[in-house]
Amino acid sequence: MKTLPVGELKTQFSEVLERVRQGESFGILYGKRKKPIALIIPYTEKTSQEERALGFLEGKVTVKFAADFGITEEELLNPA
Repeated sequence: MKTLPVGELKTQFSEVLERVRQGESFGILYGKRKKPIALIIPYTEKTSQEERALGFLEGKVTVKFAADFGITEEELLNPA
């Protein structure tokens, strides 16, 4: 990841965006001390909706609710 001060980013903005489009990331530095304040990273869209596997921890963990828990298990799993 390359870092750029704000002034350099302003002068090279189009070039930076093209490089981000190609997958590169940039850190943005601000102030006299060149403190990192932001990142410019490529935007990625999810191409597929994967189903979550339910029950993959079955037998490995247990869940217990405290006696004073103010919601039933049914209400927790099936909100209105």
